[in-house]
Amino acid sequence: MHDIQLREDALFERISALIDLAHKRAKTAIDTTMVYTYYGVGHYIVEDEQQGEQRAQYGQAVLKNLSARLTNKYGQGWSVETLDKCRKFYRVYSEHKISSTVQTNLKIVNSVDEFDKDSNTILEKANQRLANSGLKFTLSWSHYLVLMRIKNEEERRFYEIECQKQDWSVRQLKREYGASLYERLALSRDKKEVMRLSQEGQTIEKPGDIIKDPLTLEFLGLQRNSSFSESSLESAIISKLQDFLLEMGKGFLFEARQKKFTFNEKHFYVDLVLYNRLLQCYVLVDLKADELSHQDLGQMQMYVNYYDRHVKETFEKPTIGILLCKDKDDALVELTLPEDANVYATSYELCIPDKTLLQSKVKQWILEFEEQREQSQVDLDSVESRRDSHEMQYEESKKD
Repeated sequence: MHDIQLREDALFERISALIDLAHKRAKTAIDTTMVYTYYGVGHYIVEDEQQGEQRAQYGQAVLKNLSARLTNKYGQGWSVETLDKCRKFYRVYSEHKISSTVQTNLKIVNSVDEFDKDSNTILEKANQRLANSGLKFTLSWSHYLVLMRIKNEEERRFYEIECQKQDWSVRQLKREYGASLYERLALSRDKKEVMRLSQEGQTIEKPGDIIKDPLTLEFLGLQRNSSFSESSLESAIISKLQDFLLEMGKGFLFEARQKKFTFNEKHFYVDLVLYNRLLQCYVLVDLKADELSHQDLGQMQMYVNYYDRHVKETFEKPTIGILLCKDKDDALVELTLPEDANVYATSYELCIPDKTLLQSKVKQWILEFEEQREQSQVDLDSVESRRDSHEMQYEESKKD
């Protein structure tokens, strides 16, 4: 029991010193500082658990006593639940490739004997080494509380990158995760590009990159099974325009609704005219409350042609047309439009999609991609083997 008490005292002192350092940091960096602190707290707790031979008997008691002592010294905010979250945070993020470096840099004080009067200096160095180790936390603790609940590491990295790039609030992060943004983008892309999502986030390099299928429009408040007109859908979108542009994706700006243009003395109206500043092009959106038809596709192609020939400037990229419809037939779209058409059809959902179903589809795609890559390697090895064999036969024939 004496050894356990000594270890508990050392654990309390180390974490106290770490928290004291956090309180001394500049107020403007308090969120980031506390994230690093929580990571360090989690490290110390996990390290102590791994050293304790009687962990099953005293583990929870240690956290309970630790929580009480920290709360007594620092006030509210150091409950057993918080300490558990710190432990989970460390375990989740220590799985990264840089974790071995981080763990090495953190292992500064491992015993009671090493914790002496110079502990503040030691911990200052530990905290600095952690910051310089390559592990960079740029979001708030509230963001990481959401992110560390995502079990799939690739998916978690994607949302972390998007939070950084798009400056998402915690509310926006929860919404995009709940609406399965990662899975929808993955399923809207070529299989090879799926692997880029977890490394770079959503990249916008060509027209197809802005397409999500389906779009999730639950914020419009329209009932899934009710009957509504295209004008009702348009009015609902305009009333929630900010949410709609966020759902469309990166770089979208709104220009007009029911944009009129005249050709051969006939008037035509584009439901929504957007502009994408990343692609530097117009994006025309036509809304369809019913099933998509080939006439709808032809009409949108005409709208795109008109904008390309009479509206866009020479420095701008070709116009993109998007038909947002309740139901679409991929075979019809493929048959109706030429291969190089800049017109896309995407469906919309008025409720959050089934995340489990989308996840299973993404897993299937990744497996198929891996199988194709392995088969390509097998084929390449076979070709090289045959080539080497032919070369050997050729050399032998020369000798003869």
